[in-house]
Amino acid sequence: MEVRWKPSVTVAAVIENNGRFLFVEEETAEGLRFNNPAGHLDPGESPQEACAREALEETTHSFRPTALVGVYLSRFQKNNSQTLTTEDITYIRYAYCGKLGPVMAGRSLDTGIVRTLWMTPQEVRDSAHLHRSPLVVKCMEDFLKGQRFPLEVVWTDPSVYAETIHPNGK
Repeated sequence: MEVRWKPSVTVAAVIENNGRFLFVEEETAEGLRFNNPAGHLDPGESPQEACAREALEETTHSFRPTALVGVYLSRFQKNNSQTLTTEDITYIRYAYCGKLGPVMAGRSLDTGIVRTLWMTPQEVRDSAHLHRSPLVVKCMEDFLKGQRFPLEVVWTDPSVYAETIHPNGK
């Protein structure tokens, strides 16, 4: 049987304040890497909700998306030393900008997140060799050029939140 191709859906928060961008430094199989506060879309949530959740988990700050910066497609290949195969993963990333709220009392950084840091656009560009993905710079550059789309561009059908789905999708 042929395996169905399933891209991984991810979200990212592009957070700017006074000319600096909020990033996380995280542990990866390739070593420490910089990334936007980002992660995977979970069952039962919209991309916008996932972005708010991931930003909170990775920075301890509340975050409210106000606009979609863009939707991005990328591909990543890595060697799996245990199976001696190459993993080929395609990502679809929904990047949102918005309002950063306060640190939420009692929260700690998500597992694997070493620290948060604020970087200038030039510091982000200069550290590209340490980025989790090439989308880190692309999302920032699109934000800097003023690219914004209304949140309504990404619509979530109510079936996403349903416990069960009827055969006709209702």
